[in-house]
Amino acid sequence: MAGNGVHTVPAGDSGWVNEVDGTKVGAAHATKDEAVKAGRDEAKRRQTEHHIHNVDGTIGEKRSYGNDPRKIPG
Repeated sequence: MAGNGVHTVPAGDSGWVNEVDGTKVGAAHATKDEAVKAGRDEAKRRQTEHHIHNVDGTIGEKRSYGNDPRKIPG
């Protein structure tokens, strides 16, 4: 499992990319939606977190596709 998860981030003129531990995985995508879908698939495959960044670089959304050790009732 990747320690820091999969990050969908803006890549300037290249559009959007997915990164794991700072290294690009897969191809660049023209739209954020395309990159999010590819990032979700990669996070599910790796069973890890998916961090979806905004254009300014802040994290706008997180999803977990891993083995969550914490159980929250309700």
